Amino acid sequence: MKSVAGKIETMERAALMAVWSEVFNAPVPKRLSSPFLRRFLAFELQARESSGLPKGFVAKLGQAARQDQFATSPALKPGGRLIREWNGVTHVVDVVEGGFLWNNQRYASLSPIARAITGARWSGPRFFGLRGSP
Repeated sequence: MKSVAGKIETMERAALMAVWSEVFNAPVPKRLSSPFLRRFLAFELQARESSGLPKGFVAKLGQAARQDQFATSPALKPGGRLIREWNGVTHVVDVVEGGFLWNNQRYASLSPIARAITGARWSGPRFFGLRGSP
């Protein structure tokens, strides 16, 4: 694989896919661009060549994964209210037993409300600021 690492930058997509299959023993995930394949393969081969990732980096990754695992949205209780401004309009969502009330309509989750407000697929908790952006 060492001889391949230096050639990744100039390889055609078919060759990149063959290297991916050999390195990961799996097909290339759909819709990965050739530039991304190049970067990912170069990183992986470099990490393997130098006996893996630095221990400090691996520890930081583990710590970040543990912190994210326990990151939760604040508890929403009936009687609570969420307020979000979007395109100059203030939207008020009331937390009710078993769901949410927006524009006199009941919803089981926040995501359909966020979708109705924005016209795009949003995570409802993220749109209303209950979760940080990724």
